Order: sequence, then C-alpha cells, then structure tokens
Amino acid sequence: MPRCPTDIVYSEKYTDGEFEYRHVILPHELYKKISKIGRLLTEQEWRGLGIKGSPGWIHYDYYKPEPHILMLRKKIN
Repeated sequence: MPRCPTDIVYSEKYTDGEFEYRHVILPHELYKKISKIGRLLTEQEWRGLGIKGSPGWIHYDYYKPEPHILMLRKKIN
C-alpha cells in the first residue's frame, strides 16, 4: 500500500519548455476512489475529488510505483 498524506499535496510546478507540469499526491480515501476507475481522469472528475488548478490542466499519467500520485500537465501558450 502506498504511503498517502492526510490531505491533498501539490508539487511545485516545473516545465520542459512545451508543457508545465505538477504532480498531486492523494490521501488514502481519494486514492481508493480513483483506483476503482482504472483510467486517466477528466478535468471534471479530478476537480470533483477536490483537486484545484487553473483551467487547462490534463491528467496525463500515474506515477506507476506510487499510483496515488496523479501527474498533470498544461500546454504552455
């Protein structure tokens, strides 16, 4: 079982010049909810979990060794 925080934790933003990235670490209760979904979340779904972010962030991957970490990215204009 992954080690989960008690609240949602947001990483600092980082960039590769094309995208801005951040990862979001979920508490155990939220991780249990998404583990049943088995796919990437839509913006409406991750916002429904209480995750905050400006418009345009996309859930593009899970951190496979720790699936309670959502990886988000946003295209740089």
